[in-house]
Order: sequence, then structure tokens, then C-alpha cells
Amino acid sequence: MNYSNPTQLQAAILDWAGTVVDFGSFAPTQIFVEAFAEFDVQVSIEEARGPMGMGKWDHIRTLCDQPQIAERYRAVFGRVPSDDDVTALYNRFMPLQIEKIATHSALIPGALQTISALRRQGLKIGSCSGYPKVVMDKVVELAGRNGYVADHVVATDQTPNGRPWPAQALANVIALGIDDVAACVKVDDTVPGILEGRRAGMWTVALVCSGNALGLTHEGYLALDAKQLASERARIHALFEGSRPHYLIDTINDLPQVVDDINRRLAQGEMPQGV
Repeated sequence: MNYSNPTQLQAAILDWAGTVVDFGSFAPTQIFVEAFAEFDVQVSIEEARGPMGMGKWDHIRTLCDQPQIAERYRAVFGRVPSDDDVTALYNRFMPLQIEKIATHSALIPGALQTISALRRQGLKIGSCSGYPKVVMDKVVELAGRNGYVADHVVATDQTPNGRPWPAQALANVIALGIDDVAACVKVDDTVPGILEGRRAGMWTVALVCSGNALGLTHEGYLALDAKQLASERARIHALFEGSRPHYLIDTINDLPQVVDDINRRLAQGEMPQGV
């Protein structure tokens, strides 16, 4: 038996907030701000966006490790945050997140039609998220009411390690019966999500305008003039540079053309690990 490269994509592994739902990725970021505020510690929404894409406990730990936030915490409690303090913040974050997830549950405009187009191209639709399963169950339920059902869902606490480790993406490969990781494309709006796909040996697509990096509503995005949009694109491209996405596109609606190009490259013998 000999190895042969895949010649076309078999699956798209999609993130959730900022990719398929919640244009601007507001649901997780706003709740981080509110959870810290309940401990009398101020965190700006810009600070909260920084580690986006990680599992939520790790996200809070990363925020607490930032010197300015650690100092604000010390000013209130007389110490910098320990892991027990992070867990206390996480335990407050979770019910707030579940309570308010519906507020930002709308599908990204055009996403449903785009995903249908991907299925017509022969792709299975996997998915993963920085949300734990208890939150993902609610996200999946709300998305289903709006017509979106992924073929498989992996929450951050269903694998030994969340992003930027590759476990969630690889769990999709196993569940979907994909025969080669190079036949998958990972689509995400965060650096940890792109690193996840890279480490899993997949093609990767970074979303520039619909997610955490731009951090605007759909209406705010459409209101940007050409000069503002070009400036924001340049900033966000630089943000993603170190994670080495294979493609950068504005929203998921640009993905079918990327799939066509990846299929062309696969047919020519290119592999994502070599690019």
C-alpha cells in the first residue's frame, strides 16, 4: 500500500463565534468584561479580546497574567490572581455566558447559503470552539433554530487541550471519517484557531472582518469607508502573520472561492504542510 496525496478537500472545520455566528464575536468578549467587573476589576473589551480563541479558563488565566490586569486585581484583593482566583472568575463567567449567549446568536449574514454551497462542493462540515460543552450545547441549539447544523461539534473541554493545540481539529477528522488531514481546511477568526489548524496539518483560512480582530457589528463593518477598511485589513493581516494562515478573507462568504483554489493546488500535488 502506497501513500498518495489527497486531490481535493473533504471537510471544512469551522469556528463558531465570529465565523458562523455572532458577527464581531461579542458574546464571549462582553461576558469577560462583566465577569471581572463583578470582582471589582476593570477589564476593557479590547483587553478581553486579546487571547480570544483559547479555552475560556486559559483565556482568563492569560488575562490575569497581563501586568496591568494583575495589578488591578492586586489593588482590590491584595494579591495577584492565583489559579484558584482564575477558577472563581471562570465559575462566574460560565452562568453569565449561558444566560446571555442568545443575545449574540444570529448567523453571520450569508453564512447559511455559503455552508450550503460548501456541502454542494462535497465538503463535510466540522466545527470547534473555545466554548466548553455546556455553552456549546446552547450555541448549537440556537444555531439549529436558525437553520445551521454542523456535521460534528467539538467543545474545548472535550479534548485534553484546547487551542492552539490541534486536538479539537483532529477530533473532527476522526469523527467525520476524513482520510487525510491535508484534505481539511480550518476556518477561524483568531490566531489560536489558525495555529490549531496549522498544527493539525490542515489548510487554514483567517477571517479578517467578521470576527474578533475587527470587533465590529455587521452594520459597523459595512459603514467603514474604503480607506478605513484598507487600514483595518492591513492591521489584521499583520496580527495574523505569525500564525501563517494560508489565506485571509473578509468573511465566510468568500470561502467557496478559496476551496476552489485549494482543490486546484491539491490536484497539482501541493500540501498545506509545505506552504
